[in-house]
Amino acid sequence: MGRPMLEIKGLSCGYGKRIVLHGVSFQIKRGEFVGIIGPNGSGKTTLLRAINGLLPLTKGTIFLEGRETHQMARRSLAQKVAVVTQSPEAAPPFSIEEFVLLGRIPHWGRFQLLETEGDLTIAEQAMVLTGIASLQERRMGELSGGERQLAFLARALAQQPQLLLLDEPTAHLDIGHQVQIMDLLRRLNREQSLTIAVVLHDLTLAGLYCDRLILLSEGRLHRLGPPQAVLREEVIEEVYRTAVIVVETPLQAKTAIVPVPGGD
Repeated sequence: MGRPMLEIKGLSCGYGKRIVLHGVSFQIKRGEFVGIIGPNGSGKTTLLRAINGLLPLTKGTIFLEGRETHQMARRSLAQKVAVVTQSPEAAPPFSIEEFVLLGRIPHWGRFQLLETEGDLTIAEQAMVLTGIASLQERRMGELSGGERQLAFLARALAQQPQLLLLDEPTAHLDIGHQVQIMDLLRRLNREQSLTIAVVLHDLTLAGLYCDRLILLSEGRLHRLGPPQAVLREEVIEEVYRTAVIVVETPLQAKTAIVPVPGGD
């Protein structure tokens, strides 16, 4: 077995004196597509921020390909890890091409001030992959929610990361754009062996697309495993405190989650 892409040991962290994550440990193998699920306030976004080096660790260690992330320079970490956060309501004042090119900055030379032909080529490839190359001259403020999310993903891909972290990339999108985003992520994972960890609220999407799921509850790792082992009725009811029915779909024995209306 090779070295894991990401290894987290006994992670505890939070904001000031408020500890959000408590003793979390897991590994993500190279080329995996992992979903991070859990109720609001369970620590999903905090986990992504810790992995990306944005939060100090109270306890524990995070290793990226065997190197401790909190001992890596921000630029070095950004060359290996890209993050797609939830799109802000206020659009950045850039064209799509200018915005995607921001993903090349971690790879710039020490005295580089402008993008190179190589940077332009990589940004173009990222826009082609995400299907927005024809929109590259448009301003970010002119885009729909789905188009803007694709632009954020293209910027992340322009970083040429080995690990892609996404925080609810399907939030506030209609079902068509949700499937478009998740299909694209699965294609990047399979065709480019891109390691992906994605926070999802939609448990059915998590069950359909992810190889493994990390279920957080009250800042602790509650369960880790393939969707069939994690998305069980008794587990979901315990953690989310709501009744559900787990249905096996015709799609390669994947699972779908059906909430049970109160009183039924």
